[in-house]
Amino acid sequence: MKYVEVVAEATSTDTLIGIADKVKALDIRFFPVGDDGMRPCRMLVRDDHLQEALDITQSLLGAQMTARIVVLPVETILPKPDIEEEEVEEKAPETRESLLTTVECNCRVDRDVIALMFLSALVASIGLIEDSPAVVIGAMVIAPLLGPNLALSLGTALGELKLMRKAAKALAVGVVIALGVSSFIGLIWPEGFAKSHELTSRTLVGMDAIALALASGAAAALSLTTGLSSILVGVMVAVALLPPAAAVGLSLGVGQWNAAVGALMLLAVNIVCINLSAKLVFLFKGMHPRKGVEAERARKVTYVYIGGWLVTLLLLMVAIAYKKSYFTF
Repeated sequence: MKYVEVVAEATSTDTLIGIADKVKALDIRFFPVGDDGMRPCRMLVRDDHLQEALDITQSLLGAQMTARIVVLPVETILPKPDIEEEEVEEKAPETRESLLTTVECNCRVDRDVIALMFLSALVASIGLIEDSPAVVIGAMVIAPLLGPNLALSLGTALGELKLMRKAAKALAVGVVIALGVSSFIGLIWPEGFAKSHELTSRTLVGMDAIALALASGAAAALSLTTGLSSILVGVMVAVALLPPAAAVGLSLGVGQWNAAVGALMLLAVNIVCINLSAKLVFLFKGMHPRKGVEAERARKVTYVYIGGWLVTLLLLMVAIAYKKSYFTF
């Protein structure tokens, strides 16, 4: 359950009562009117009606420039609801607004994120050269590369062009840092390349990699929409973006162009499949803007987005099928 606190003009009292009735709010309380003519209201809303409450409130009060809506968490409620009500709430999806807040935090680019990306690329490169699965897995978990991909998919679903640009920038910065760090390490530490199974395995790509990346991207999006964020750790390990990026840099550093192409194809497959399957899951879960200009814009962006990733994936599948003849140096 959540508390939805609304600050609106005092003349909106009847409107808010109607909203509370429509979304079956468990409780509604009004506070005294302030000197500015605004009146706070607080509704106790079940999670399965939260998105509806936010949508209706925004639609009806959107013309009030000074109106505010705040969602407050509820730790517990007494007496406790019955078991059936609890089960319904547990299955309620996250709201669009909550998901946007989550993914926006995961696609920022600042000194801390850049430092984390640098360190994770360093750890991944050393783990690949030393053929240490434990070190590589550690780099997978700490690398902030999955978040921007999910943000990019959600941004297209909701027509948030600003979020899409921000996510694309974060992803590009992360990949460039990984390539730069690993290429430098490959130049100064070339002797570990040939004897590392962890490294050579990231330079080979097959159709199984596509299936794995599609399933993992869908799992990541589903974990976000259902609030089961703990699953993301497993997704990071299942379809890691950092090791193949590091493998590209290491291969370039030692002049192994054929291996670099294979690792680059694996990186591309992971990025494309994560974005494509995550986007489809967001659509299936009903993640779209409210009706109006935003919805129309999101619809157009979605067609371009899905079409672009599908074409790219088909091209990658052709390249994988014929990689022995196309990428022989």
